[in-house]
Amino acid sequence: MLLYEQIRKNKIKTVFIVTGFVLFVLLVGAAISYVNYGDALPGLIFTPVFSLFYVGIVIMSSTNIVMKMNRAQEVTSVEEHRFLWHTVENMAMVARVPMPRIFVINDPSPNAFATGLKPEKAAVAVTTGLLDRLSREEVEGVIAHEVAHIKNYDVRLSTVTLALVSVIAIMSDIGSRMLFFRSIGGGRRDQNQNPIFLIIGLVLLVLAPLIAMLINMAISRNREFLADASGAELTRNPDALASALEKIANVETPVEQASSASAPLYFSDPLKKKVSGLFSTHPDPVERISRLRQM
Repeated sequence: MLLYEQIRKNKIKTVFIVTGFVLFVLLVGAAISYVNYGDALPGLIFTPVFSLFYVGIVIMSSTNIVMKMNRAQEVTSVEEHRFLWHTVENMAMVARVPMPRIFVINDPSPNAFATGLKPEKAAVAVTTGLLDRLSREEVEGVIAHEVAHIKNYDVRLSTVTLALVSVIAIMSDIGSRMLFFRSIGGGRRDQNQNPIFLIIGLVLLVLAPLIAMLINMAISRNREFLADASGAELTRNPDALASALEKIANVETPVEQASSASAPLYFSDPLKKKVSGLFSTHPDPVERISRLRQM
């Protein structure tokens, strides 16, 4: 069946991309070390230690930071948003995950996102525009998509990859500064350095942040396809999800509180940048809708 085939392919593709990302982080650390000291080993040792430390800090504080960043207000009882509460509850039950906390963002632009590093600590946020503009079936489809993210541990993956992008940016900045101060201080290059490796190292030092960002965006796009397929599996109604995506994509108004840091978490690009391809955090809505219509 096409639905299960899409899920399988997207999971395999994600494994390959994430593995490549981790290896790339190590390569950047080794390149910075080689360019500055003529030895890649210190970078290979320091990089995983620093990465684990930084990722750990980000992971421990991610959910509350994201909700505050987007000014989301928690729904604490069924009486506040009865339909939304029951929809999240039902989708969590179908997905066999604990019911996530529910948040609402007061914004007319329809959108939603999920956060939480594991199902037991998960949360779903929707805008008031989503509840006002979409039908009940369409809202259910979007909620199913977000619950699928939770079930698939996508938020943990997004948090870790975003942290690794920051790690590479920090290391590249430090490496560039070290190289600059060594050059103005009259530091001599190690005569044992291979010129080819040195050039590769310098290129990586400059381009690493951009490459890391592109890899992170590729992971984000792939997980959106996976969540679409998994969400359709939960509701058995891919047309409702496709219809919701169509409506949301046609709204020109961005989510006011969304930032570039939280944008990859949203169901559809909340910044409305209309960027496609390698530099987009979300797949082309037309392609997403086409895949859903074929299920």
